Amino acid sequence: MSRRTLILLLWLIIGAAAAGQRGYFDNSSTTCSNGATIAVTVVAGPLNYVGVNPQVACSVPKPSSSGVWGAVYTA
Repeated sequence: MSRRTLILLLWLIIGAAAAGQRGYFDNSSTTCSNGATIAVTVVAGPLNYVGVNPQVACSVPKPSSSGVWGAVYTA
């Protein structure tokens, strides 16, 4: 196993530990926002231990109340 592979593996293990400490794996249902937060924490997890706190803002648009289907399908 090369040195780069070992460093990458160690980096991801530390990142997974950081996500676990924050309780991200406790939730049984994962949304887009939660999944993105978990992924960023695993990838950037070791940076948390040196004081960098990466955050992801995920905004999902709300469906409109008068969409195309509302006009076509009225029961």
